[in-house]
Amino acid sequence: MEQVRSRFWRGFGEVRSIAASVPPTGLVVLGVGCFQFGAALAKGLFEDVGPGGTVFLRVAFAALILLVMWRPSFRGYSWREYGVAAIFGLALAAMNFAFYSSLERIPLGVAVTLEFTGPLAVAVMGSRKLLDMVWVVLAAGGILLLAPLGVLGGLDLDPAGVALALLAGCFWASYIILSAKTGGIFPGGTGLTLAMCIGAVALLPIGISQGGLSLLDPKALLIGAAVALLSSAIPYSLEMEALRKLPTRVFGVLMSLEPAVAALVGFIVLSEALEPRAILAIFLVTVAAVGASRFASRDSP
Repeated sequence: MEQVRSRFWRGFGEVRSIAASVPPTGLVVLGVGCFQFGAALAKGLFEDVGPGGTVFLRVAFAALILLVMWRPSFRGYSWREYGVAAIFGLALAAMNFAFYSSLERIPLGVAVTLEFTGPLAVAVMGSRKLLDMVWVVLAAGGILLLAPLGVLGGLDLDPAGVALALLAGCFWASYIILSAKTGGIFPGGTGLTLAMCIGAVALLPIGISQGGLSLLDPKALLIGAAVALLSSAIPYSLEMEALRKLPTRVFGVLMSLEPAVAALVGFIVLSEALEPRAILAIFLVTVAAVGASRFASRDSP
């Protein structure tokens, strides 16, 4: 086990060495692109193990990576503190399962755009500033443009896929709030590791029901490990390195480019061409996210 851990640290050391030569803005964009390529790769696994099997493999491998990296101790906490980590893990599992289930039904760029309303809601939550209401109106306009069932003419999108992406956004908002609470209780990566392990256990029945014995297929295991690296380990490492050099405001603005990057990756990797109306919706939500992040960060102490 120690040898495996040593190899992981050596690998991440190499990533950080390369990252040191890249401008911090480039690191964030690279991390965003890496995350979306991971999502595109995951979508290619749905036919074999379903979204449930795919998300289980991703979370399980991510938990294993974190255990090897941090080798945390889970002892010495109260039941209430364990409860916070457990709820965080369940929110993490639900967020990823809802998002991957939406990806089975709608394009990547649309799913990420709808999901991104979660962190946007957190950014403007409780605000009474008129400017923040502008971001809410822009995001709402983008959602209406993506709405199926004839709303404003509607796009030909699966209603269940749209609903699942919005549900994933709700869980993402919960994830952000619970992440801060968990980080305040557990040191280092202990809280995230514990939550990831709980999430993997919670997803096990869903993974088995959808993936079955195909979960043990070497190809599925290899792709699952790659998705965990692309969507978890590598982006988080790049983002942590970037945050050492970038103001939080700039970091938040760059992260707000996720819907646009997702649409581009979906087009390049999955050949998911979007209608002009969907592109306009993605643009509106991206502008709303950039604006909310930039000005909220500027006004914060």
